[in-house]
Amino acid sequence: MATYEGAVPAGEVKAGSLPAWKVMDLPAPPPYTFKNVMAIIGPGAILLGVSIGSGEWLLGPASATNYGPAILWITTVSVVLQVLLNLEMIRYTLYTGEPIYTGFMRTAPGPAFWGWVYSILGWLQIGWPGWAATAATAIAAFALGRLPGAGDAGTVLMWGYVTFLVVIVLLFLGRKVERTLEYAEWFMIAWIFVFLLFVDIFLVSADTWARTITGLFQFGVVPQGADWVLLGAFAAYSGAGGVINGFVTNWFRDKGFGMGSTVGYIPGAIGGEKTELKPTGNIFRPTEKNLANWKAWWRYVDADQYWLWAGGALLGMLLCVTLTVHFVPKGTQVSGMAIAAFQADAMARIAGQIFWPLTLLNGFWILFSTQLGNSEGYVRMITDIAWTGSSSVRRWAGGDVRKVYYTLLLAFAIWGCVALNLAQPFLLIQIGANMAGLCFVFLSIHTIVVNRKFLPPEVRPALWREIALVLCALFFAFFVAMLVLYQAFGLRF
Repeated sequence: MATYEGAVPAGEVKAGSLPAWKVMDLPAPPPYTFKNVMAIIGPGAILLGVSIGSGEWLLGPASATNYGPAILWITTVSVVLQVLLNLEMIRYTLYTGEPIYTGFMRTAPGPAFWGWVYSILGWLQIGWPGWAATAATAIAAFALGRLPGAGDAGTVLMWGYVTFLVVIVLLFLGRKVERTLEYAEWFMIAWIFVFLLFVDIFLVSADTWARTITGLFQFGVVPQGADWVLLGAFAAYSGAGGVINGFVTNWFRDKGFGMGSTVGYIPGAIGGEKTELKPTGNIFRPTEKNLANWKAWWRYVDADQYWLWAGGALLGMLLCVTLTVHFVPKGTQVSGMAIAAFQADAMARIAGQIFWPLTLLNGFWILFSTQLGNSEGYVRMITDIAWTGSSSVRRWAGGDVRKVYYTLLLAFAIWGCVALNLAQPFLLIQIGANMAGLCFVFLSIHTIVVNRKFLPPEVRPALWREIALVLCALFFAFFVAMLVLYQAFGLRF
C-alpha cells in the first residue's frame, strides 16, 4: 500500500516502481444535476460507441442465427462483469489521475515489463483492423448495389484504406482529442439507436421480441457441438472487450474526472495547443472533505458506466440481435465479403428496398465508430505508457505529448493498411475478440492487485467487488480454455 512516510520530499507519496505522487486536495465536482450529468459524463459514450460494434452487429447476430437467441445470456453476464471491472479500474484513475495501465506499471517487476506486456496484448487484440475491413464491406455493397463476393476483394480493400484515412483525419482535429472523439461517438450512437429502435419497434414481431428478451436470462444454455471460436469472440465482444475496457480510464483522465483534472490531457494536432500532460499523477489524503468530494464524483461515474455504458451495451446487443432474428433465416452463414451487408439484404427483400441503403449505413456507422474508438484508444494507451515510463521519450518530444501520439497514430494506420491484406474481414474480428478474452484475465487480476497495493482503506473497493473481478477472470478464462481445447484437440462439447 502507498505510504506517506519514507525517503521522499514532503507533500509526496512513494508508490511502486514509478516516481512518487504529489499530494493535493481532490477537486470538487459540480453539483449533481441533470444538466451537469449530461455535460460531465462522456467517457461511457466513447466506450459505448466502441462497444456497439462487431459484437453487436456481427458476432451476436452470427451466434443467434447459428444457435438461437437463447445464447444471449452470455451478453448479460459479460456486460455485468465488465462494468464492475470498469468501475474498479476507474477507481484507481479517480484517486491518482493516472490511467490504469500506469498503475499496472507501478507493480513489480516494473514499468518496462508491464509496458511491453500490455502493449503486445493490445496489439494482438486491436492490431487486426477487422472493424475497418467489415465497415468497408458495407460501403462496397452500397457502391456495387449488391452483396459483395470473393471477386470484390479489391473493392473492399480499397474502402478499408479509405476508412483508415478518415479515422486519422478525425483524430487530428479539435482542441482536445478526447472531446473530438466524444462528439463523433455521440453522433454515431444517436443514429444507430434511432434506426434500430424504429426498425425493432415498428417492423419486428412481439414473438421475436419475447424470444430475444428471454434469451438474455437463459443462463447456462450452451449449444451442443458449439463453435468455440465464435462463442469466445461473442463473449469477449459483448460489451467492449479486453484492453478496450482499460481505455476508458485514459478518457476519464482526459475528461478531468477526480484527480484527472490536475494532470492534463492530450491536445489535438489541428485546433489544439501544446498542453502539459504530467507523466505522474496526484493523490489526495483521505480527509473528511476529500472523501465527500470522492463520493460526489462517484455519482457521475455511476451514471456514466451503469446507465450510459452498461445499459446502452445491453440494449444495443438486444436491438441488433432482435432485428437479425426477425429478418435473417436461422442457419444463415455469416462470413465472407458480405459480412456487414447480410442484414441489409434480408431487410430489403422483406421490408422494402429503402432498407438496403439505410441498413448498410447503420452497419457502417456501427463498425466505423468501433474502429475510430479502438484506434484512438490503443494509440493513447501506448502514448501514456511511453510518456510515463520513459524520460527519453519525453525529452525527444520536447514536452509535447502530441509528437508521440501522432507519430504512433500514423504508424498504427500504416500497419493497419498492411494487416487488411492478411485475412478475411470476419476472421480478423474473431482473432482480436478471442485475444480480448485472454486480456480480461490479466486486467481483472491485475486491477485487484493495484487497488489493494496503492489505495488507502477509505477508498479501496469492498470485498464483493474484488470477488466480482475474480469471477470476471474465471468467466473469460473458461472461454479461452474451451477455445484452446477446440483448436488444439478438436474437442466439441
